[in-house]
Amino acid sequence: MTSLPTDADLRALHEKYAPSQAAFELVHTHCEIVRDIALQLLSVNGDRHALDPELVRVGALVHDIGVYRLFDADGRRLDKERYLRHGVLGHEILREEGFPERLCRFCSCHTGVGITREDIGRQGLDLPVADYLAETGEERLVMYADKFHTKSTPPSFVSADAYSAHIGRFGAEKAAAFEALRARFGEPGLDGIRDRYGPGHGHATA
Repeated sequence: MTSLPTDADLRALHEKYAPSQAAFELVHTHCEIVRDIALQLLSVNGDRHALDPELVRVGALVHDIGVYRLFDADGRRLDKERYLRHGVLGHEILREEGFPERLCRFCSCHTGVGITREDIGRQGLDLPVADYLAETGEERLVMYADKFHTKSTPPSFVSADAYSAHIGRFGAEKAAAFEALRARFGEPGLDGIRDRYGPGHGHATA
């Protein structure tokens, strides 16, 4: 794959793996929202000259593709107990589709603020033992933008303060990692993005 896929290409990929229309709408819309948040941050914080916006766009649109493999056959019930595996499952999907490693990594390296092999061992996480850490600026931006919207029922937008409080429960080092991302990329303006997607895709939470 020499050129990056278009939004239409990636929509078709989501449609291929989504087991139901409801699953597609949940996951694909979330990925679109993360794309919009990431590109908004990129446009206002000066990093546009240092990071590749096209790579950010594609990374955001593929990052949650593995979630589809956690739905039941009808596409109605999501296996929340195995949800942590969605990143490695997405990596597998993209690899099977012939995507390069630099795109596959957006799937496996966006969860939380990064998962280390020490986290896996200490917490007994259901993941192959490895470091799942964002390394490039593009990976870090997609990981960060993902924190501002959740696929909960119903989906909702999340403020920086709310996510900081949430991740802090997993240790001071996780909170510090999030604050470092916040310092680098700033905070997105969520109102315009929320209005763009309309009712059903979440309200901003404090």
